[in-house]
Amino acid sequence: MPIGHIVATSLPAFLASLVEFVEALTIVLAVGVTRGWRSAGVGTVAGVAVLALAVVALGPLLRTIAIAALQLVVGILLLFFGMRWLRKAILRYAGIIAFHDEAKIFERERASLCDMSPAASLDTLGAITAFNAVVVEGLEVVFIVIAVGATAGTLGYASAGAALAGGVVIGAGLLARGPLSRVPENALKFTVGIMLSGFGVFWTGEGLHYAWPGDELSLLGIVGVFALTALLGVAIARPRTT
Repeated sequence: MPIGHIVATSLPAFLASLVEFVEALTIVLAVGVTRGWRSAGVGTVAGVAVLALAVVALGPLLRTIAIAALQLVVGILLLFFGMRWLRKAILRYAGIIAFHDEAKIFERERASLCDMSPAASLDTLGAITAFNAVVVEGLEVVFIVIAVGATAGTLGYASAGAALAGGVVIGAGLLARGPLSRVPENALKFTVGIMLSGFGVFWTGEGLHYAWPGDELSLLGIVGVFALTALLGVAIARPRTT
């Protein structure tokens, strides 16, 4: 398989998963600091188990769906998902809404959890909070991996990209024991929004049996158009100072 095809699958999965893992780990760390690391660990393990079951259940279903139908559905969903990220990223860089700040989220979660007295051993509130964070963010990772990898027949490479992102974030979290505020999450979301939107348009066209010029190389042009449009959107949306 061409190296470009592998990179085009694994890179979006890695970047998107990196964002989701950072958000999940921020909450898990807040739980660990305020409610105890046992509660954070139990909630995290339970969340990972639920995600593993979801992957096992979804995997066989993909083989029963016609590839064109899968490409069309996935393309539309990816386009919707990517445009949602891209819209928020444009508004953030235009100064209309605040940047996503993991350090502030960490402190807010910690303060909220500190307001409630923890139990003597296993804290139920802390475990549930960690569980919810892992499942909610993890389901987005599962969706992105399946969407990016299944339609191109490169699910393994997309999964490897997501796994690498998880290893990077978890390793950094264990070393830092605090929010990963140095990760340029806002820039990542901007980039991922562009890439997922580009993949969404490409797979929608594939599902509609459109013959893209240059086949998969057309992805570069589609992503480039989204990037230029997004930058133009930032310039237009930025409030004018007098």
